[in-house]
Amino acid sequence: MRTGEDSVVPNRSVTSKVLALLDAFTPASPALTLSELARRAGISLATAHRRAAELVAWGALERGADGRYRIGLRLWEVASLAPRGLGLREAAMPFLEDLYEVTRENVQLAVREGLELVFVERIAGRHAVPVLTRVGGRFALHATGVGLVLLAHAPAQVQEEILGAPLHAFTEKTVTGSTQLRETLAAVRRNGYAVSYGQVTTDSVSVAAPITGADGTVLAAVSLVVRAQGAEPAALAPLVQTAARGIARALGHGLPQ
Repeated sequence: MRTGEDSVVPNRSVTSKVLALLDAFTPASPALTLSELARRAGISLATAHRRAAELVAWGALERGADGRYRIGLRLWEVASLAPRGLGLREAAMPFLEDLYEVTRENVQLAVREGLELVFVERIAGRHAVPVLTRVGGRFALHATGVGLVLLAHAPAQVQEEILGAPLHAFTEKTVTGSTQLRETLAAVRRNGYAVSYGQVTTDSVSVAAPITGADGTVLAAVSLVVRAQGAEPAALAPLVQTAARGIARALGHGLPQ
C-alpha cells in the first residue's frame, strides 16, 4: 500500500498501520488532517484517530491549533541516533565546514539507501544557487553528483536494477539512457569524482567525490553544488576529493553497518 491510495486494506498489523500513518507525510504535505491521514494510510477514520492519538502521546506526531497533524520532535530525536548518519555526520562536519569556508557554496553529504540516496547533512551558502535537497530527504541516484558517485560504486545488482528501469528526467540534460549512464559511471570510477551538469536544475553543477572505508568500500559521498555559469568542475574536484579523504581518515574503521 503506497501513500495516497484511498482504499482500506484489511488484515494489517498495528505496526503496519502506524508506519503507514508516518509515511503519509511528505515534504509537500507536512501537515495533514485526520481524514487525510486515514486516506493516505489506507485505514479507517476510527483507526487513524486511535493510532494518531497514541503517536501524539508518545511525541512522534504533534497536533496543532488548526487540528492538523505534523511529525513530532521525538521522531527526529530517535532518527538522529541512526549509526550511519550520526557517526558519519560527526566525522564529516569539520571537513564540510572547511569546504564551505573555502568556497561559500552548497556542501552536501549523502549515503545510499537501497535504490536511492539520503542526504545526511547540508550546508547552504547564503548566496549560492538554490538546491532541491534537504537533510533527511531522499533523491534519485542517477542525476546528482553524490548519487552518481554512490551508484558508480554500488553493487552490480543495484546498478542493473536502476539501469534497467525508466529514469526520471529532471531537466533536458538529465542522463536517462542506460548506455550513456554506464559510460558516465565508468568515468566516475576512472576519474575519482563525478560531475552532474544541469541534470537536476539547469542552473547548477554538482561535483562529488567518494568517501571510502579502510577496505576501499565507498561509504558515502560529498559534493559541492555551484552555479552553472562560470563553473569550473575540474578546479573544484580537488577540493571535494580532499574533503572526502579527510572524512575517510576521521572515520578510521568506517561506519557501523
